[in-house]
Amino acid sequence: MKASDFIAQFLSKKGIESVFELSGGMITHILDSLNQTTDIKIITMHHEQAAAFAAEGYGRVTGLPGVAMATSGPGATNLLTGIGSCYFDSTPAIFITGQVNTHEQKGKRDIRQLGFQETDIVAMAKPITKACFLVNDPNELESVFEQAFALACEGRPGPVLIDIPMNVQRAQIEISEDFSFTPQPAQISSDKLAALKVDIQKAKRPLILAGRGIKAANAQVQFDQFVAHTQVPVITTLLGLDTIAFDDELRVGFIGSYGNRWANIAFGECDLLIVLGSRLDIRQTGADTKFIENRTIYHIDCENGEINNRVMGCIPIVADLKDFFLQFEQQTIDEQFITPTDWLLHVNELKSLWPDTNELDPIGINPNKFMHALSQGSTDAKVYLADVGSHQMWSAQSLEIHKGQHFLTSGGMGAMGFSLPAGIGACIALNNQPVVVLIGDGCMQINIQELQTIVRNKLKVKIIVMNNRTLGMIRQFQDSYFESRYQSTYWGYSAPDFTKVAIAYGIDAITIEDPADLQDGVSWLWNDENKDKPQLLQVMVDPHTNTYPKIAFGKPITEMEPFSKPIEMEGT
Repeated sequence: MKASDFIAQFLSKKGIESVFELSGGMITHILDSLNQTTDIKIITMHHEQAAAFAAEGYGRVTGLPGVAMATSGPGATNLLTGIGSCYFDSTPAIFITGQVNTHEQKGKRDIRQLGFQETDIVAMAKPITKACFLVNDPNELESVFEQAFALACEGRPGPVLIDIPMNVQRAQIEISEDFSFTPQPAQISSDKLAALKVDIQKAKRPLILAGRGIKAANAQVQFDQFVAHTQVPVITTLLGLDTIAFDDELRVGFIGSYGNRWANIAFGECDLLIVLGSRLDIRQTGADTKFIENRTIYHIDCENGEINNRVMGCIPIVADLKDFFLQFEQQTIDEQFITPTDWLLHVNELKSLWPDTNELDPIGINPNKFMHALSQGSTDAKVYLADVGSHQMWSAQSLEIHKGQHFLTSGGMGAMGFSLPAGIGACIALNNQPVVVLIGDGCMQINIQELQTIVRNKLKVKIIVMNNRTLGMIRQFQDSYFESRYQSTYWGYSAPDFTKVAIAYGIDAITIEDPADLQDGVSWLWNDENKDKPQLLQVMVDPHTNTYPKIAFGKPITEMEPFSKPIEMEGT
């Protein structure tokens, strides 16, 4: 069998239905094999970074590895930002890069390059992948692909890169071996599970902190059962926003640097914290972690290194979340847990005292009110995707995400330009069910070329450009620490009229800037004439609209701007 035919058929047998790429000479054999020997959809993007983000969107929605391909040299290096995003946010992915022929590789020669576009992508990608392979021997392909697929999915998911020289792709190989990689479930101490049960039962103010690890472990159903059984209220991280429905009585809210004020206060007041698949980074806890440590904390994660890393004194349970939920259920199946009614009543009072829609008093459209209106009018949306910046936090604070809807954003990498191509990947993964892309004017200009991919594939992608004509989150930073000197955010920066850009690509578009037009704008996205088409809604926001509440840096996360002031400059 031709090696490239094997690669194509391997992906098909593993259930991969779409791959994302930008063509180049060193991947033409694989592209031809995909086209000739499988039914896999080949989605041609207009930049390799966008192909990587599309693969990430596909991987997050399906739980299967997203697959992106690029040629050697600049094609491969353009994938790196998306590879890093998959790595930091625990997304399964396989990146396949073409490489120059084996006889054109420099090897140990003391030169920079031998073959045209020869680039050591394996060395570059190694720190941001679970594994990297350069396959110079065609007979290793079967083993490498089996390992790569297993590694991408098992444990804490993440990306794997496979670099394949062109002459290896066209070699003839024999397929004979049967590889199997089956991870063994961790056995959790029954004493720890018993202690957790007792601590839940005696806690007056318990909370679950739900992170991305729940989705990464494909454990949403088991998490739902755990919450229903224990009756512990839930706060979420940015990447765990879609783990509990907006209208669930046990949902508290979104915590973190820009979290809902009431949720952060509840976070500070709880007497028991159960951390599920979150690494407790500085954006979730703030710089001062001492106040968090003054309570009982169980930290469940599949990576031991993430426990007692920043927040100390946690009781560690190192396990895949599915294993944890199963073993806890088995040990407590006959136990009764009581809903902490007084605690929930207090949380609801905090919500009434600090509503998200009252944090801002902007000129023109209030972004938080817009997010609520968008959610209420977008019940057909299967996925919300937010890019990076002020609009990302307005989305996290105020979107009403219901059962079965996903929320995707770039967390650890924080990569501007993520949401448009990731929305393409998510939409294709869902067989062209509608998705909503939320994006700022700065982010929109990074991968704007993918509007053509949306048009060519007739995708039901609804694009909301929150256009404040500035890089708002950094502009707010400059207000706090640089005496409102707006270099490169408001000064020396500009954005086009995105409605005109969208129309040039063949996408219907309108602009709203008056709060009175807010509802009409949302309705326009979903009326009978438009609901099955890509559209762009440009929402004009005053350039000086801040993102509040915001942690007062250096203080506990319960103390937030604008009422509390930072005591040191932000370092992240």
